[in-house]
Amino acid sequence: MSTDNLLTLEGVQTHIGAYHILHGVDLAVPKGQLTMLLGRNGAGKTTTLRTIMGLWHASQGRVQFAGKDITALHTPQIAELGVAYVPENMGIFSDLTVKENMVLAARGAKNADAIDDTRLKWIFKLFPAVEKFWNHPAGKLSGGQKQMLAVSRAIVEPRQLLIIDEPSKGLAPVMINNMIEAFGELKRSGVTILLVEQNIHFAQRLGDTVAVMDNGRVVHSGSMAAFSADAQLQQSLLGLAL
Repeated sequence: MSTDNLLTLEGVQTHIGAYHILHGVDLAVPKGQLTMLLGRNGAGKTTTLRTIMGLWHASQGRVQFAGKDITALHTPQIAELGVAYVPENMGIFSDLTVKENMVLAARGAKNADAIDDTRLKWIFKLFPAVEKFWNHPAGKLSGGQKQMLAVSRAIVEPRQLLIIDEPSKGLAPVMINNMIEAFGELKRSGVTILLVEQNIHFAQRLGDTVAVMDNGRVVHSGSMAAFSADAQLQQSLLGLAL
């Protein structure tokens, strides 16, 4: 295994009840890069993310993070290692204020004053809406603002790996551009990112490496630049051209 990879999956199979969803996933996420996980609906992308996080356990194969075998670990143990996960439904608490959501995510903080001030200012710079609506109920935010809060919660403590499922889904173009800028800044700060995304423009602008899934397997992996330049490959794997 290359030491340049922060996360690797080797031959991962996942069953959910009677359903065999992942059929031997091999995936490498290079340290300090943004890896895009692409594929048609039902290809197994979300199941892959949930298996990495221990929400579902691999029935076969191995998941390694920072040189440690995490295949059998439970979700809280994986989070403790510095992995944050933003699911497609964002996982925020609608009845709580933005501030209360952030305090809950900062496990070492009893109140907002206990959150690292330098880090909070950095988050406010990335996502100004989080500061603007600090005392508002999270449920009253727009879709884009909720997504920004969800990512802010994931990075309120330092993380080595950020895993995000479809961050641009349902967002207006201006919000998508804000997200792209924020993820670019996160990457520059040294965070490794694994992103499932359907918005090809988003993927093209942000991705360093790409893995394409089909029928529970990774069927292509390589550089995003090479994938973007190969219309025939895009058409055969995704049924579209970038």
